[in-house]
Amino acid sequence: MFNKLIVACLPLVPRPIIRKISSRYIAGDHLADAIDITRQLHAGEGARSTIDVLGEFVDSEDRALTEKAASLAVLDAIAAGELHHVAGLSVKPTSLGLGLDEEFAHANIQELAQKARDLGIFMRIDMENTPYTDATLKVYRRLREDGYDRVGIVLQAMLRRTEQDLRDHLEYQPSIRLCKGIYKESREVAWTGREEIRDNFKRLLRLILESGLYCGIATHDDPLVDDARQVVAAHGLGADDYEFQMLLGVREPVRRQILAEGHNLRVYVPFGEDWYGYSSRRLKENPAMAGMIAKAVLLGQ
Repeated sequence: MFNKLIVACLPLVPRPIIRKISSRYIAGDHLADAIDITRQLHAGEGARSTIDVLGEFVDSEDRALTEKAASLAVLDAIAAGELHHVAGLSVKPTSLGLGLDEEFAHANIQELAQKARDLGIFMRIDMENTPYTDATLKVYRRLREDGYDRVGIVLQAMLRRTEQDLRDHLEYQPSIRLCKGIYKESREVAWTGREEIRDNFKRLLRLILESGLYCGIATHDDPLVDDARQVVAAHGLGADDYEFQMLLGVREPVRRQILAEGHNLRVYVPFGEDWYGYSSRRLKENPAMAGMIAKAVLLGQ
């Protein structure tokens, strides 16, 4: 209860404190920071990365074009560093204008998909909250129908619609990142209880793997990590048939253990100056971090 209270008071906490505490989640302000972290993760642990430019829900086309240019630069940096086998790109549709105009956003995302294909780099389209689910899936389908095969999607286990969305897209044999989902949604469209979300995650993971799809198992939740270990073993999957995925700075000992067991694991590596919204969501997702904020505020750290 105390941690939740602190989370509710986040808007009152000075931004420098939030930045200090949440810096572990973010590579830095600049693309070079993300490339450095990507190299370190691979050299030190054998982990892969997906690089994300922080920012979403843009309010102008000019801003969306700026975000697109930043993602194009990520692709160039991955290619220049010969990191194709190590790193991919993640993009948020609303950062590219999906909330402004669907055709405008599609053109931006297609340009990124074209460059990613030309450079041999995998790109994943992130999933945001439910006002954008249909439009995001539509963008994905159009890209696949236009021959962009190195593009993946994200499905959220908390949403009631996700199993049907998965079944509706089986013909595309999508590469899927399966996560719980962190956006606040109504009970009408989402499961909100911890165990029911876990149960749906487990059901979806089985359906994905039984359908022969590649899955990025994106979770830090011990019961789900343990369940996934059992499922991939039961299906006799090789290490290249799936991967685990985790956020930068979250449960690093678990990450290292998963890698030590011989599983592939990809780390979500965000960077950029638009760090506050991302940091706030991470802290809301992990209320235990609230105690650190309270200590920093009370002790002036």
